[in-house]
Amino acid sequence: MSGENCISAELPDWGREKIIPLAWQPDRRLLRSIRGYQSTRSRGGISALILSRYWVLVYRFWSAVCGADIPINTKIEGGLAIPHPNGIVIHCDSQIGPNCLILQQVTLAGDEKGAPRLGGHVDIGAGAKILGSLTIGDHAKIGANAVVLSDVPAGATAVGIPARIITKKNAGL
Repeated sequence: MSGENCISAELPDWGREKIIPLAWQPDRRLLRSIRGYQSTRSRGGISALILSRYWVLVYRFWSAVCGADIPINTKIEGGLAIPHPNGIVIHCDSQIGPNCLILQQVTLAGDEKGAPRLGGHVDIGAGAKILGSLTIGDHAKIGANAVVLSDVPAGATAVGIPARIITKKNAGL
């Protein structure tokens, strides 16, 4: 079994987001602030309202440090890895599945029909643009600087401008 197929498309690997004490990890601290805000808001009550304001301040700080525009209310499942968060722009209605990898300068942009939905374990190369209401299937790969304008099936690799499918594997391996 190859290493890339060991990553689940359904069960989040929370270790991918774990913060190592005293390490410079702005990407993971940004994710922690988003998760802290979302968790606090889901509790309700006056203490949650006050604590959520703290998380908004932390989020704004790490967003500025990272140079990333990831809305604080975006639906992000566990295990997201953004090792170089600089220039990442995500539409607020986008959905990101578990264990995805998003590299620098990636854009997930919506249109009047909706926003992109990423399945589990989707890897997106640097500079890629995913535009419109479309779905990227589980275990798919998007090449660097690709411009995706249509759905990408599970296990497929999309490259180019506009993106075209170059390989399609059985995602169940």
